Amino acid sequence: MPVEKSTLPATSNLWTLYRDGDFLDCYSCRSDLPARPAADLAMQIPAWGTALLNLRNRIVAPLGLRTEFEQNGAMFPVTYDTENELNMGFDDSHLNFRITVMQDHGRVYMATWVHRNNWIGRLYLAAVMPFHILMSRSAVAQIAKGTP
Repeated sequence: MPVEKSTLPATSNLWTLYRDGDFLDCYSCRSDLPARPAADLAMQIPAWGTALLNLRNRIVAPLGLRTEFEQNGAMFPVTYDTENELNMGFDDSHLNFRITVMQDHGRVYMATWVHRNNWIGRLYLAAVMPFHILMSRSAVAQIAKGTP
């Protein structure tokens, strides 16, 4: 199976954010791609994913949640960037989140960290979880397909 549920390597910068009670999940695939090209593949959202994000934006806009994410042509702002790891994401009123794409010993890991700031963040994460899993696995599958 090209995409596996995984544990994010302990050397990931994402662990510096993690606190008890935070959400963190991770998927991986075999690949020698460096972090940035792997992240570029992962962020190529298919049409069905774009439709889900557009629906999400229409639902959450009245709640005052952020609906625009792009910065400098990237889907999410980059918060950490090395040869082996790229973190993207931002802090919002309801939750703080980061996505990391990390190359480690012939595997690319993609993990999502979420710190829920309030009850809206807890409700939001519960509501989007099935879609999050589907989109995360699809993103890692894109990386697996892009491996030479």
